[in-house]
This record gives sequence, C-alpha cells and structure tokens, in this order.
Amino acid sequence: MPGSAQKHDVFQAIADPTRRDVLKLLANEEMPISKITSYFSMSRTAVVKHLHVLSEAQLVIGQKVGREKVYRLQPEPLTEIKQWLSFYEQFWDNKLSMLKHLVEEDNEDQRQDR
Repeated sequence: MPGSAQKHDVFQAIADPTRRDVLKLLANEEMPISKITSYFSMSRTAVVKHLHVLSEAQLVIGQKVGREKVYRLQPEPLTEIKQWLSFYEQFWDNKLSMLKHLVEEDNEDQRQDR
C-alpha cells in the first residue's frame, strides 16, 4: 500500500550484520546515537536508519535525554527467533547423534583390526 509505513519484523531486523552488531553493543549498555556511530565506519544517518529498523522490530527503544536520543536493547522479540530455531534443533541433534554413532563405530572397527 503506497504511503503506509513499512514495518520490519525481527527476522528482517537481524538479517543485517550491522544491526546485529548494534544489538551486541546495546546488550552491554544504553548508548546515545553518537556513541553507537563511533563503532562503525558509516555516517550517522546510516546508523540512524539501522536503529529505525531495529525500533520498528521493537528490538531497541530510544528515549530522548537532553539533546540526544539514547537507545537500549529490548530482547523480548528475540524469543520469536529462539522458538523458530528450536524446531530445527531436532535436525541438528539427529545429525550429531548419527555422527557420534559413526565415530564410535569407526573406533570399534579400528580396535578390532589391531
């Protein structure tokens, strides 16, 4: 729909490595835009755009403090990703179990060959 604001979901928000780095920074402490920008070799405007996407996904919240906006992490939406990934853990666990079985089988064969 033209003219309507596009909302980003948590998956879109974390798809970009820069935004993931911003989340890591904010996991340790609240930061103003100027401090966040100092960690990246891009313009303040580019960092603000990344923060906007993260805000739309409700992963960060900004609050005006004096002349600057200070951002902090809102980790709750990340549970959606954790839940999505937990479904696929069964496949990883299955593959690891198969690998363990193959390694143990190979070790048993080597002992028998001695």
